[in-house]
Order: sequence, then C-alpha cells, then structure tokens
Amino acid sequence: MATERLLPNLWHATAPAAPATAPLTGELRCDVAIIGGGFTGLSAALHLAEMGVKAVVIEARAIGHGGSGRNVGLVNAGMWVKPDDLIATLGTEAGNRLLHELGAGPSLVYELVARHGIACEAVRNGTLHMAAGAEGLKEIREREAQWRKRGAPVEVLPAEKAHALSGAEGFTGALLDRRAGTIQPLAYARGLAAAAIAAGAEIFTDTPLLAAERTGDLWKLEAGRGTLTARYVIVATNAYGALVNSAPWKAQTQELTILPFFQFATNPLADGIAERILPERQGAWDTGLVMTSFRMDQQNRLIFGSIGRLDAMAEGTHRAFAARAVRRLFPCVGDFRFEYWWDGRIGMTTNNLPVMHKLAPGVVSISGYNGRGIAPGTVFGRALARYVSGDISAIPLTETPIMPDPWRNLKSAFYHAGAQAKHFIDRRF
Repeated sequence: MATERLLPNLWHATAPAAPATAPLTGELRCDVAIIGGGFTGLSAALHLAEMGVKAVVIEARAIGHGGSGRNVGLVNAGMWVKPDDLIATLGTEAGNRLLHELGAGPSLVYELVARHGIACEAVRNGTLHMAAGAEGLKEIREREAQWRKRGAPVEVLPAEKAHALSGAEGFTGALLDRRAGTIQPLAYARGLAAAAIAAGAEIFTDTPLLAAERTGDLWKLEAGRGTLTARYVIVATNAYGALVNSAPWKAQTQELTILPFFQFATNPLADGIAERILPERQGAWDTGLVMTSFRMDQQNRLIFGSIGRLDAMAEGTHRAFAARAVRRLFPCVGDFRFEYWWDGRIGMTTNNLPVMHKLAPGVVSISGYNGRGIAPGTVFGRALARYVSGDISAIPLTETPIMPDPWRNLKSAFYHAGAQAKHFIDRRF
C-alpha cells in the first residue's frame, strides 16, 4: 500500500480512543466477512451481531481510516440529488423507497448514538444549505418544494434569518432541514466499532485483503497474516476501495470518480465570537459550483472545507483561500490560526446516486455515496446485514452491473486542478 502524507486531522485529535483491535493472524471462520471498517462496514457488523450472526470486519488500516474519519460530520437526510431527479432516474417505486429510507437515515444514526452511548458530539438541530445568489435561492426553493410534498420538515429561510442562524455574510437564504444534524464522524465510527464488538462481532485492523478464493459455497480470504473463511462477503470500501487488492472486487472502483475535499479547523474561538457563528450548531454548506462547508465543534473551533486535495503543490493555495473565506464570511472572527487540516476522497457515480452490486456469488457491495456518507452508510450497513441474513428485499437499491467510467481519472484530475485554480483566482474571499 502506498504511503500517505500524514496531515493533522482534528477528528483524530479529539475522538475518544478506538476499541482495542489487532491484525488478523492464523485461521478464522465466520458467517459474514466485511471488508472495510467505516460507517457501512461497522453498521453491518453491529446489526449482524445483534441478529446473532458471526461477523468479522477486516480493515486495511485503522477504524475510520477512510472517508469515515475525514468526513465533515453532517448527518444529512436523503442524497445530494433532488428528490424529483432521483425519482426520474430510478423510477417511482424504487425512488420513493430510497427517499424514504435515506430520509429517515439521521433518525437511525441518532438512535444508535443514544442506544449505545456513543460520545460523538451529537447535535440534532438540523443543517443549513446556504443559497449563493439568485440561482442558489432558486435551487433551495426547488428542494424545499420537492421535500415538503413528501412531508419532510424543511423550510427556506430568508436572508436575514439565514444570517441569524449561520452568522455568515453574503447568502441570499438557506434551506433548514430539521431531520439532520452534526456529529464528530471518527468518534461515531469508533463508537459503532465498540458497539459491534460488544454485540459479538470481531474487528481486525492493519489487515489488508490480499487474495480471495471461492471454494464450494465458501470464500477463503487471505488478509494480513491470516486467513478468513466465510459464506458471505460484504465489500464496504467505497472511495477507498483501492486498498482492496483482490479481484474480482476491485473492479467496483473503476466506476467511481474521486472528488477530493479538504478541511481546515481553527484554534478554539473566544466565547463572545463562537456564540455568533452557528449559534444553534447546525452544519452548513453552500450551493456554489465549487462547494464550501462550515461548522463548529464542541471546543468552539470553526471548521471550513471545500473541494481540493492538500498535496504539497496545492496546500498553500487552499490554505490561503480558506483563510480569506473565513474572514469574509465571519468578519467577527478576528485573529485566528488553523490548528488542523486534512483531506479525503468522495466517491462520485455518473448519476450521483449509490449503486448496489453482486460482485460474485455471495459477495455484495454498496458504493458511491456522493458526499453523503454518514446516514446512508449507516442505513446501507443495516440493509446489507439483513440482505446476507436472508432478507433479499432489505436493500433499497436495484442490483446493477458495474459500469466502469472511462473518464473517471480525467474527471478526478479536473476536479483537483480546477478547484486549485478556482481557489487561487477567487478574490471574493
């Protein structure tokens, strides 16, 4: 596996310790092997263990190493795609089912947090989708209309109210979604892992999948320094599937375009300033073409994010942009410094919707969260657990074949370079 550039990640600094785990050694048998220790894999392990099914998670690095430990921490309802567009793509029956399941996704997340006592800075006061200009206001009004006809508690706020709830300057309104909220994402992932272990699941870290062989109706997986034999396999790697080195499962990565996303976190702000920025602690993101996000944590740090990768060539550009944006959005902030910065990968599909695949007999995956990892990952993890336990109707997605995107590498490079150029020349911030 390639060596990653280590960046100071706020979530790693403030999350409670992960449960004790170790690499897999020797031989082990189970009912279900789960590849990937993020939201989806850990949710699947927890729900399988609660059903009395022997589940084993193998994670190439550490719990929450991928997107689960690099997330913004917004527990959103539904997908980024507008409800009517989702229906147009998937059809009425399948689309409505997915909307229902993911619309209730935040409720499942917060129920698990409460039931298992997961300390993850959970706040459920909604999220704010901030409108940039007239076009942005039009967009959130369309979203409001489409969600409200489905009974969702969403509301477009005028500019004055949007400013009062966000503290941010320059927006023409905001869509408040009361179903949603925020968490400390790595703390949530570690809490799911602890709950899964307590329920009877086993988790092995620093255990990359090296090879897989089908023998009869069983899979024998070579992983780390051991072997794992299972009847079913759940592949839960999403945008970090490149860490899965075994065919036939690596093929799913060929349909995901990688959208890089970075975040910078300030030093803790003084109380008089912190209480003026997102006073009810909603998380927020905007309608801009090159999206930005902002939220607060429990230590009064302001966390600002946008599209881009913090490699050695681009970090300076993105850092300068983040500093300008914070000062422009929040003139009250005064002097600050960035104490933490990190980036991650978002797995994008061609239609911006998740996909479900049967990768081989007994092997199933869901990937392509398109920037909505927390609630969908939790929901799909539960659905996958039920599916491999015999409920073939549990997954609110129709099985599709893998459709490699021949332009994925070019699009990924374009997002990286385009965001860097945009942040360099954008002097609004």
